[in-house]
Amino acid sequence: MLPRSLISSSGTRGHGNHKEDSPFLSSPDSDGKRNDFYDRNLALFEEELDIRPKVSSLLSRLVSYTSITQGAKEHEEEESAETSRRKTPKSPNMGTLMGVYLPCLQNIFGVILFLRLTWIVGMAGIIQSLLIVIMCCSCTMLTAISMSAIATNGVVPAGGAYFMISRSLGPEFGGAVGLCFYLGTTFASAMYILGAIEIFLKYLVPQAAIFHSTDPLGNDSTLLNNMRVYGSICLSLMAVVVFVGVKYVNKLASLFLACVIISIVSIYAGAVKSMTHPPEFPICMLGNRTLVRDRFDVCAKTVVRGNVTEPSQLWDRFCLPGNLSTAQCDDYFIQNNVTEIQGIPGLGSGVIRDNMWSDYLQKGEILEKAGLQSVEAHSPVENFLNYVSADIATSFTLLVGIFFPSATGIMAGSNRSGDLRDAQKSIPVGTILAITTTSLVYLSSVVLFGSCIEGVVLRDKFGDAVHKNLVVGTLSWPSPWVIVIGSFFSTVGAGLQSLTGAPRLLQAIAKDNIIPFLRVFGHGKTNGEPTWALLLTGLIAELGILIASLDMVAPILSMFFLMCYLFVNLACAVQTLLRTPNWRPRFKYYHWTLSFLGMSMCLALMFISSWYYAIVAMGIAGMIYKYIEYQGAEKEWGDGIRGLSLSAARYALLRLEAGPPHTKNWRPQLLVLLKLDEDLHVKYPRLLTFASQLKAGKGLTIVGSAIQGNFLDSYGEMQAAEQAIKNMMEIERVKGFCQVVVATKVREGVVHLIQSCGLGGMKHNTVVMGWPYGWRQSEDPRAWKTFINTVRCTTAAHLALMVPKNVSFYPSNHERFTDGNIDVWWIVHDGGMLMLLPFLLKQHKVWKKCKMRIFTVAQMDDNSIQMKKDLATFLYQLRIEAEVEVVEMHDSDISAYTYERTLMMEQRSQMLRQMRLSTTERQREVGCTRLGFTSYQTKDLHNRVTVLQAQLVKDRHSLVRMGSLYSDEEEEPVEVPPQKVQMTWTREKHEAEKRNPSGPFNASRLFFLPLARDQSNVRRMHTAVKLNEVIVNRSHDARLVLLNMPGPPRNTDGDENYMEFLEVLTEGLERVLLVRGGGREVITIYS
Repeated sequence: MLPRSLISSSGTRGHGNHKEDSPFLSSPDSDGKRNDFYDRNLALFEEELDIRPKVSSLLSRLVSYTSITQGAKEHEEEESAETSRRKTPKSPNMGTLMGVYLPCLQNIFGVILFLRLTWIVGMAGIIQSLLIVIMCCSCTMLTAISMSAIATNGVVPAGGAYFMISRSLGPEFGGAVGLCFYLGTTFASAMYILGAIEIFLKYLVPQAAIFHSTDPLGNDSTLLNNMRVYGSICLSLMAVVVFVGVKYVNKLASLFLACVIISIVSIYAGAVKSMTHPPEFPICMLGNRTLVRDRFDVCAKTVVRGNVTEPSQLWDRFCLPGNLSTAQCDDYFIQNNVTEIQGIPGLGSGVIRDNMWSDYLQKGEILEKAGLQSVEAHSPVENFLNYVSADIATSFTLLVGIFFPSATGIMAGSNRSGDLRDAQKSIPVGTILAITTTSLVYLSSVVLFGSCIEGVVLRDKFGDAVHKNLVVGTLSWPSPWVIVIGSFFSTVGAGLQSLTGAPRLLQAIAKDNIIPFLRVFGHGKTNGEPTWALLLTGLIAELGILIASLDMVAPILSMFFLMCYLFVNLACAVQTLLRTPNWRPRFKYYHWTLSFLGMSMCLALMFISSWYYAIVAMGIAGMIYKYIEYQGAEKEWGDGIRGLSLSAARYALLRLEAGPPHTKNWRPQLLVLLKLDEDLHVKYPRLLTFASQLKAGKGLTIVGSAIQGNFLDSYGEMQAAEQAIKNMMEIERVKGFCQVVVATKVREGVVHLIQSCGLGGMKHNTVVMGWPYGWRQSEDPRAWKTFINTVRCTTAAHLALMVPKNVSFYPSNHERFTDGNIDVWWIVHDGGMLMLLPFLLKQHKVWKKCKMRIFTVAQMDDNSIQMKKDLATFLYQLRIEAEVEVVEMHDSDISAYTYERTLMMEQRSQMLRQMRLSTTERQREVGCTRLGFTSYQTKDLHNRVTVLQAQLVKDRHSLVRMGSLYSDEEEEPVEVPPQKVQMTWTREKHEAEKRNPSGPFNASRLFFLPLARDQSNVRRMHTAVKLNEVIVNRSHDARLVLLNMPGPPRNTDGDENYMEFLEVLTEGLERVLLVRGGGREVITIYS
């Protein structure tokens, strides 16, 4: 991908109108070089050179591009805005050694190696210690392989791990893991400061302690309080140094690294020297218990001064001072001998056999050496202070969490990619070499410590048995002070580096603007230094300082680093498996199985070291993820999660293609047909409200509309319509897709939507459309004709159909029905849709309190009592709770009202047909002349037509015009075939016609049709009238009435009559949902 600073943003896409990267470079100077556009060899492209530049100009700008260095102004927008007035940056010239290898070494080696590794070996033994080191280092090595692949797949600006993860897995994962990495780095600074203070108070200046314990058992709390005070002071001083100038920190980095290397070399030198001349660090033992060596001078019970045997200082610790009487002595002290053993036996002593296996202790348990004779006896509690004891309970999982921070720091090279001469070569080589080096150092150190140092000394965390010396310092050569001073400066340097890097990471996250409440931390000093981010980092680090225990802070930052490494591996695995075209890393020695193995190890280490910390860290990351998802700004970074979603969708669609869903899995997948007004606003948003209440976010919802026009001319209008519909979908909380088509006729556009919406198995099975309100009053028949045509199309496509009538009276999502009924009138069985829809509606809070009633119709020859029992049994098997009623409809004669409604319907149809034949007055006069009408007859016909028009206008104004989906089509000619006018004859008229066959034709005959020459209209009207009477009688107060929708007639001549039947059927009902099944069963009694 081209660098964003070179890319112009154009166009809008999706709901958020967020910018999409154009694949072409902007040409700000194109106006001044118009002659380039008329290159003789590029004449074919001259009209597009403003958006499609020549290759030469593209390459010239790419050569002048330099990636952003760490600590500089990192954001692409700022860089592109200041490109013209910024000086050419100094070209990066750092190689693999100085740019990656040594910074990684400095970040990986740290406080744990000097303060805790000997203690880990003593507790876990050599075997389990090697296992801990191998697990942690393997995890970081696998992560480094994945990171190398990502880092060499393009330029990695400042932000390091955050940039890699966010651009690979999207802003949600990137923000969540970026903040976890930031918290890990911040707590790392606290850990390093605590390590430095521990060295300062324990080994450098013990007398500097402020708090002293008066309680013999309160030493731990006083130590923690001293750590808190000095740690806070040290953190403040370090923050001031970072604030004043980062350049001083970077200049001192090489000095701190030299301290680390000298300290490690002194350890190896001391181990080699111990083969022949082991250092003298005797350990005083009472029985098999280890004694605190600085509490007495001589390791003996008595001393001889001038031929006089006197009690030693050790005797005074366990007995009454100044008295050799054993009456008031500790029983254990009397019954066990005092011996002295060598603390550093040396490399060739064979002590490795004793240190091979673990020896975990509980808190307060005394360090004992196996093999020494000991007589168990009672010992007072106050005398336990004379023994070296464990300060915390230990286990394998605890030690894993404490050691893992010593394997972190592998991102140092990727964070400096802008300073490297060849980042895509240096990052993999330098990082992997650094991890290999540190792993070998850790593994060899474990073996050397176990081979040279006595077990009780290894388990002595603070060196109480060796005169308060740092345990690893006792092995070093030429002096323990080399390790003490070197480790102190190295931990201080590591703390400064963490305090320097963490604010910049937070600033990079804030400048991406994906987490709104962090925007303030993107600002800083005029030179780009993150002042506010540094302040927040200091406050969070202070929380770690207040914990005050190195052993408790280490597992916390282990969680955050492991979370970060887990997602680096996931990012590499996802990109590799998806095989996205942009995934072309120069580092070739990676595989998705290695990434998955690294990801699994990270997850396992998280739960091994501390399952509750792991849950907390994952919870924090999950909350940040959801916050960014719902509140953060939308970003399109071409991330792998989007590609993963596409691959998963493709796989699922291919699986769904196998066949239609089982009845148990059937749910209405909606295609909602909307009408837009002249301003492209949704005319009936309650259709969307109804869809959201029915779906409740489940299944597929497609919202479609048709625009009349030409696609080439109406493309912008189509995009505006899509945006308007999407906005309304968001307001009405409809989760679904939008599709707008442009067609020469709206009717054709609706048919296209019904045929083509959806993809594969994810196609709609139900169509929802509005009722054509005002069709009676409209002189234009296209409204109801398009409606009936849509009904026929859904039937032909075997789709279910729902027509909400009076949809403006339907409840909004904010209303609540506290009572009332949903009445289902089950007249014919149509696949079970009528049973399923109320159940789905009742899942929504609007309809939840409504009760369901099911009515069915019994004829004269039906057993209504048995029908009710059978229906109740059927509903019980369907697990649907509803009241059941059977309505008996007795055969009755067709009423005069039915005949009157039928006659009115047919007269209206005939008159409208005649009106459509007479488009102008002149055509009517010509038509009358041809028929042989007199002027009086012509005037009479004109008057009748005028009266009919006035009646239609009156009806139109008497009803609120609500419009429909189908009323804005273009004019189309009405072709009415010549028909034989069938008149209603009486015997007298027949005789008169015979007597005067050439008499004038009476125009009034046109308006008197036969009284239902086809009795089917009368029968249908009779059914509609009778059903309407029964439904209104029983369900006039229902919240919603669901009703079988009869199908349109096979003969299209009766379409207008069909609309009248539906009007009569639903007359007097406030909310009606006409339902028509798709020809398959949608509900089953089986589980």
